[in-house]
Amino acid sequence: KPRMEVRPAAQGQAAAGRVALLAMLLPVCCRSAPERIRYAIPEELGRGSLVGPLARDLGLSPADLPARNLRIVSGDEKQYFTLGEKTTNLRVNERIDREGICGAVSPCVLSLEAVVENPFNIFHVSVIIQDINDNAPQFDREFVAIEMIESTPPGARFPLGSGRDPDIGANSLQSYQLTPNPLFSLVMRESPDGTKQPELVLEKSLDREKQRTHHLILTAVDGGDPVRSGTAQIKINVTDANDNPPVFIKEIYKVRLLENLPEGSLAFQVKATDGDEGTNAEITYSFSDITNSARQRFTLDSRTGDVKVTGPLDYEEGKYYEATVESKDGGGLSAHAKVHIDILDVNDNAPTLSLLPILNPIPEDSVPSTVVAVINVRDRDSGDNGEVTCNIDGDLPFRLEPSSENTYKLIIASALDREKVSAYNITITARDRGSPALSSRAALVLEVSDVNDNAPVFEEAAYSAYVAENNAAGAPVLRVRARDADAGANGRVSYWLAGGSAGAAGAAPYVSVEARSGAVYAQRSFDYEQCREFAVAVRAQDGGAPARSSTATVRVFVLDRNDNAPRVLWPAAGAAAGAAAEASPVPFEVVPRSAEAGYLVAKVVAVDADAGRNAWLSYELVQAAEPALFRVGLHSGEVRTARAVSERDAAKQRLVAVVKDHGQPALSATATLHVVLAESLQEALPELSERAAGADSPAELQFYLVLALALLSALFLLSVALAVLARVRRA
Repeated sequence: KPRMEVRPAAQGQAAAGRVALLAMLLPVCCRSAPERIRYAIPEELGRGSLVGPLARDLGLSPADLPARNLRIVSGDEKQYFTLGEKTTNLRVNERIDREGICGAVSPCVLSLEAVVENPFNIFHVSVIIQDINDNAPQFDREFVAIEMIESTPPGARFPLGSGRDPDIGANSLQSYQLTPNPLFSLVMRESPDGTKQPELVLEKSLDREKQRTHHLILTAVDGGDPVRSGTAQIKINVTDANDNPPVFIKEIYKVRLLENLPEGSLAFQVKATDGDEGTNAEITYSFSDITNSARQRFTLDSRTGDVKVTGPLDYEEGKYYEATVESKDGGGLSAHAKVHIDILDVNDNAPTLSLLPILNPIPEDSVPSTVVAVINVRDRDSGDNGEVTCNIDGDLPFRLEPSSENTYKLIIASALDREKVSAYNITITARDRGSPALSSRAALVLEVSDVNDNAPVFEEAAYSAYVAENNAAGAPVLRVRARDADAGANGRVSYWLAGGSAGAAGAAPYVSVEARSGAVYAQRSFDYEQCREFAVAVRAQDGGAPARSSTATVRVFVLDRNDNAPRVLWPAAGAAAGAAAEASPVPFEVVPRSAEAGYLVAKVVAVDADAGRNAWLSYELVQAAEPALFRVGLHSGEVRTARAVSERDAAKQRLVAVVKDHGQPALSATATLHVVLAESLQEALPELSERAAGADSPAELQFYLVLALALLSALFLLSVALAVLARVRRA
């Protein structure tokens, strides 16, 4: 049954599976949890097997799980674990072979990260893989041939090939057994490196004439339950006497090789000597005990003892190799030496980067220290060659912060503004401390999402529009335009009249604004004489939540059109637009007959309600009994004598002056002036009385006509009333 313990995190022994990449996390309240959750499970558990109640051990209740969004992330290429039962329990996802993952390393630990949100937290989870006895001991050679001369003294020892068991602890190889034989026994010899090697001991003298060969079985036994074992067959050939066995110069060869040593290079040389002569002194070399991995990388020249590299040496694949070299002379005597080969690391692996965006796109109002991505760095080298530092290229509003082993957090360092920079191309460089240093780069594109932090801005703070009066209702006045630096709905601008209508009291009926385009339209026809200008406030509002707005003032100036004819104030005004009509009563002016040229007779006074050129007036004399006697000032309207008055001039003069403006088309009015030529008022009275009498006659006639009509009407009504009364009396 899996077991679990929770205790403070400690730096564990390096394992094959390491933390690679953190999962989803929220951008605020980021902190790394100090706890480490530990579980222990046996290897080779089936898929779906329970590892531990992760959610419960993290203190998460089932009600909290949807909001906390529990996730796990592992840096291994294979995802050995997964979350099941609605992300509550940690379960096995892939076959776990302890020997394939960790080899001889103990304990074998697989690490992963558990990430929760709301608030964000990281928990380090370690799963210890316990060994089971799933491997039997094996020998590198199933058949071992040993040659012994018959004169070999009792007590002589002959090394045998070692068995190998990839299991560890009690499940590993524990002992050797030899089939019973009175001539031979088995002992264990501990080598200087601490390993135990089985050796065959000759107990009694050999007699070739009695038995030339002997067959034995060597059994390697582990300590598992059930016990597993492996065997090797040993064949001993008894040969004639050979006085001196070979002797190695060194009992143990310790060799250190760089991992980048090219294939075909001489790695080292073993050397043995023999005191015999002739064929008994001819020594051949061979590997008597060597692992398959070492056999694939090294070859031994049987004549010279040269060991050459025949396969790639990679410190990351194998740091240490061990072999036993046998030297045998022509007479069959042999000697053995141990070879320990240490592979030295060189900086031949550049760091690798894994990037996981956490917050992409990034809201532009994200506060500094928000985590936006997690970077996992790995370097297969060791020592300084495997120590990696990360940095961000360029001057960007982000920084890297170490999170855990081999993991960095990409954090916002300063405020973001989408309107200035909408996306960031971030290049992260990882560089090791080797010599020469190796580096690698990874690019990450982070987009900045819009927040409604900008109000619409009008192109102009105040607009001016000029509209000629008498315009048609619905005519366009102008178009206002506001721009919003935000995007989407936050940048979609609508227009309204401030206050819900046209803005100011009194201006409400005049204009309206189209919400989408900002076009301002006239609501009615403008009259310059009633309103020469007005102002409204237009509000531009975006579609964000909450919405932002700004206002601009639109001032409309009404332009004058020539729609008013001049109006004569004195003398009595005539009809407009060139149609002359005289008013009653008509004033008279008395001019003495002794008047000289330039005598001021009268002044025509007129006004025009229009403005500008439309109100510029000019005067012209269009009708006179004596055209040469009078003239009128073009701009002053003064009527003066053009020459001296003579006795031949008629006593009564009728003058008609026209007043014109300068509009297009021009409008006009007329004024009629009666002039009496007399030296004094008494002299002019008869003319005035005659004129008055002539003027009263039509009035008296009109009065009598009206009186007669009234009398006839009264008589008619009286007759009708009498007729009705008589009819009623009869009834």
